[in-house]
Amino acid sequence: MPLSPDPYALRKLVVIAICASLSVVLGIVEALIPFAVTIPGAKLGLGNILVLTCLVCLGGRDALWLIVLKTLLTAFILGSFSTFLFSMFGALASYLVMYVMLRLGGHNFSLTGVSIAGGIAHNVGQLTAASLVLGTTKIYYYLPFLLGAGVVTGIFVGWAAKHLIESLRRIDPFGMFHTET
Repeated sequence: MPLSPDPYALRKLVVIAICASLSVVLGIVEALIPFAVTIPGAKLGLGNILVLTCLVCLGGRDALWLIVLKTLLTAFILGSFSTFLFSMFGALASYLVMYVMLRLGGHNFSLTGVSIAGGIAHNVGQLTAASLVLGTTKIYYYLPFLLGAGVVTGIFVGWAAKHLIESLRRIDPFGMFHTET
């Protein structure tokens, strides 16, 4: 007799796929916004709203899957291998920082604080990738500008994720967002 799939696991998979799809769409929309005019290389990080939401509501493993899917698909649609490399370094650095803060810090950090730390870590991760590719550490002279951008975008992403999480918990469309963090 074949094993029947776990309905909860299937729901989780669907939620991750929806979040990945929305993250990619937000990444495409973001590519059309001329934010980088003020600080080259800086982005709003709209897709990270869903990453942070997934990290809080579904957990670390599912958020990691989302990051990998989002980064692969967005780089495939919009970029090149170097785009993928820089994005993956930044995304993994951001994920690690946010995961540790939420896991170890729990309620000691606001969602906005976690998001700001994630935005800063993302920029440091991308500069690290650039440093490795270019073979120089001089790229880190650009860090103060990206740190400022990471704080600003982190505030926005944290605020948006907070409101999205509140809405998801209120309507609980998949029967999985009811737990408090």
